[in-house]
Amino acid sequence: MSFLSARAMTGGYGATDILHGCAIAVERGEIAVIVGPNGAGKSTAMKAIFGMLRLREGEVRLDGEPITALSPQERVRRGMGFVPQVNNVFASMSVAENLEMGAFIREDDYSETMEQVFSLFPILYEKRAQAAGELSGGQRQQVAVGRALMTRPKLLMLDEPTAGVSPIVMDELFDKIIEIARTGISILMVEQNARQALNIADKGYVLVQGRNRYTDTGEALLADPEVRRTFLGG
Repeated sequence: MSFLSARAMTGGYGATDILHGCAIAVERGEIAVIVGPNGAGKSTAMKAIFGMLRLREGEVRLDGEPITALSPQERVRRGMGFVPQVNNVFASMSVAENLEMGAFIREDDYSETMEQVFSLFPILYEKRAQAAGELSGGQRQQVAVGRALMTRPKLLMLDEPTAGVSPIVMDELFDKIIEIARTGISILMVEQNARQALNIADKGYVLVQGRNRYTDTGEALLADPEVRRTFLGG
């Protein structure tokens, strides 16, 4: 069984189902990317996996253990880290305080993890005393990812990590995501910049109306003429 296994996910908001039998799996140290048109259910799938959306059918397992009934907080303790697309930093708090908030579940000395975050994102060390709300969009994303890493996740979930940033910053963030995955952390990411995201993905999922349309390696999806024509702009 995959490290993360979300199977037959069906659910949505109120009486309306957004997901229809959706399945997502991620192996250890793998980068998996969910792409698709607007309204395809990409962020909904992420919320369902993280426990922010109750499923009507289906199950989610992490490292072989069923977690479908667990709250998001309990899933964090099991090894999930989630970075939402918006409102993902405490704007009035300093960079260092934001990172410390990520260690709220820990009872051990987290200074080594903070050093690792500063090593991964050197600009955060330089601006550690500055309010997170004063940073650029790309720097705030680094704070949000860094705070999630402070929980020492086994699976890091990123919802549109490059939304609103420049192409240069996007490339830098993708490089950092690759670096994180190389440490053995699994990555599950929703991304509108589909071509660039699939270029770094070990596995890609194309969702359409809450259903799996295509599943393959990132390389294979980029090479698929139908995927390119329909979802990647040719």
